[in-house]
Formats: sequence, structure tokens, C-alpha cells
Amino acid sequence: EPSLFTVKALLILDSRGQRLLAKYYDGTFPTAKERAAFERSIFSQSQRTGGEIACLEGLTVVYRSSVDLFFYVVGGCQENELMLLAVLTCLLDALGHLLRKEVEKRWLLDNMEGTFLVVDEIVDRGVILESDPQQVIQRLSLR
Repeated sequence: EPSLFTVKALLILDSRGQRLLAKYYDGTFPTAKERAAFERSIFSQSQRTGGEIACLEGLTVVYRSSVDLFFYVVGGCQENELMLLAVLTCLLDALGHLLRKEVEKRWLLDNMEGTFLVVDEIVDRGVILESDPQQVIQRLSLR
């Protein structure tokens, strides 16, 4: 059954697997303990495999690394990987423009409020609002 709710979670972890930003959009992982276990699991999975897409615990996870950060977009098992990848690409491009340099932990932490704004412009309650980074940057500059 098609749904607009395509993103279950959006995560940014550092090079040790520690959470910098996590937005969960449904009840798949209701407790903090389950969320932390899931984050450890996808971090270790992404360390072992060299790809950009993984299936884990019945979920589709697309991910990329940038310098000392790992970015993850999580969707359901039937979710279109290309849509999730478009969200991930938009996030990385918009953050790169916002930070005006390579996306790395130090710059991300210094601009965390902008990072949250970028995430909220791309996904709202699990619904993908925008996948064009230029549109996200334009909306942020209007604020």
C-alpha cells in the first residue's frame, strides 16, 4: 500500500558511532534503549560493508560517510531506495552549502541549529518534503 510516510529515521553518527543527530518518525524503535541498539547495529553494519545500501532488521538503510561523519536515512523494507538516496544526497549537499566546506564533525557541531533546520526542511514527520538541495538552501535563506 503506497504511503507518503517513507522515512522512518534520519541519523548522523560520528566516526565512533556516537549519535550527533537522530530523528525518528514512527514507533519502530519506541524506547531510547532500542534506538541506541539500532544505531550501534547500523554503524557496525556500515563499517563491515562498503556499499551505500543495507537491509537490516527488515528496514532499508541508505548511508554515506563524509570525513568523520556517517549519514543514514532509514525506510521500510518495501521502500524505494532511490527516494531514500535522494533524501540523503539532498541532506549532504544542503549541509555542504550551509557549512561552506567539507561536512565534518567540528563544523556540524558549531552549526547544529542550521543542521536541524535543514533536516526539518527535507523531512517532516516521515514525509519527504524536498529533495532538491537548492530549494532547501533558498528556504533557509528566507528565514
